[in-house]
Order: sequence, then C-alpha cells, then structure tokens
Amino acid sequence: MTKTGSQPVYKRVLLKLSGEALMGDAEYGIQPEVISRFANEISELNAQGVELGIVIGGGNIFRGAGLAASGMDRVSGDHMGMLATVMNALALQDALEQNGTFCRVMSAIRIHEVCEDYLRRRAIRHLEKGRVVIFAAGTGNPFFTTDTAASLRAVEVGAELMLKATQVDGVYNDDPRKNPDAVRYNELSYDEVINNRLAVMDTTAVVMCQEQNIPLRVFDVHESGNLTKIIYGEDVGTLVK
Repeated sequence: MTKTGSQPVYKRVLLKLSGEALMGDAEYGIQPEVISRFANEISELNAQGVELGIVIGGGNIFRGAGLAASGMDRVSGDHMGMLATVMNALALQDALEQNGTFCRVMSAIRIHEVCEDYLRRRAIRHLEKGRVVIFAAGTGNPFFTTDTAASLRAVEVGAELMLKATQVDGVYNDDPRKNPDAVRYNELSYDEVINNRLAVMDTTAVVMCQEQNIPLRVFDVHESGNLTKIIYGEDVGTLVK
C-alpha cells in the first residue's frame, strides 16, 4: 500500500468507466446527477494537476454483443455500440465543461463534426496541456471490448495506473450480489486473474496490462470520493499487479 499524502501519488491515469455506471438506478440512458458527480470529482483532480484519460463504454445505451447473440451481424452491432460510446463521451465532456474543465473527446472512428480523430501524439499533448481526454468508440474495430481499448490507450499514453470503475467494491471470488459469502481480494497478480478466470476485464485487456507492467485497480464507482482516494494513494478496492 502506498502511503497517503497531501499530493497526488499518480500523475497520469487512465480511467475505464462503464456506460452502465452512468445510469445510476435507472434502467437506461444517463442520469444527470450521476454524470455530474463523476464530472465534479474528475474536475477537482484535473485542477490538482492529475492528467486523466477516460475510456467510456456504451452499455447504458446499446450492447452490440447482446444483439449479435440474437441474430444481428456482429460487426454492425459493434459499430452501433461504438456510436453509443461517443454519445456518452459527449455527455461527460459537456458535464466537465460546465465545471470549467478543458476536455477533448477523441474517437477511434471518424466523426469530425462532433469530436476529434484519435491520434496518439495529439492525445498526449492534450494531457500535457492539462486537458481531460475522453477516448470514444473503443479501438475502432469490431470484436474488441472497451476494456481492451482502455488497456491499449493506457499503454499508448504512458499511464502510470489503470482504474476500472465497477458496480462492486473490488474483485471477488464469486458474484457478491448473488453470493453473500463471496470473498473480496485486496491484491492479486495478473497470473491469478487469468488462471482463476476472475471477472476483472476480458483476457486480452488483462494480458496487455500484464505485458506492459501497468498496475490495475478495481473499485466501486458509486462510492463518492473513491477516485480521489486512489489517486492520493489510499488502498481502495482491489489492486492487480
């Protein structure tokens, strides 16, 4: 565990935020008070000099894999899912800008009228200039999850830490929402995650973090202040390294 201090422990961080997190207790879409809370915490960290990149999912609007299982062409479904992530990215950008935080949405698919194309060097430059960068449209390719996109972007921009915001407070040996006896891990190795098939991220994403030696912390996104606590060195959730 890193000792908590008065200064951020991490300078550049990649946050993976699921689309479902934006729903709050609703069944679909974006709950304004939820996205506003996320934006407030991100803005505070940005003001303290933390360089934040965010990969956002689209599951609150559309899941390509889900419709593919029902018979839709998987490539078409995944492209629709990518567009859903762009919608969420624009919503988060608006919430951040209402706080006075400079923000850029960069898409892996070309939508020039609403956001920038993703270019690695430009993304790094935005971060260096103190702008929050939201990476939309996953990797731009079908069959790859936004978890994999998050790992890829973390590697490309040189993030010191990757954060996976989830609906529970860490990694468990079973689903804690279904099994009250499920045990939470404080710390895991990447090999343990892969060999035990723990539901942290998809295997491609986990292997990429492992190969590039990027630590991953899984935490409860709905607990206010968790993101700040982690950036300042507190032992929140589960650390995978």
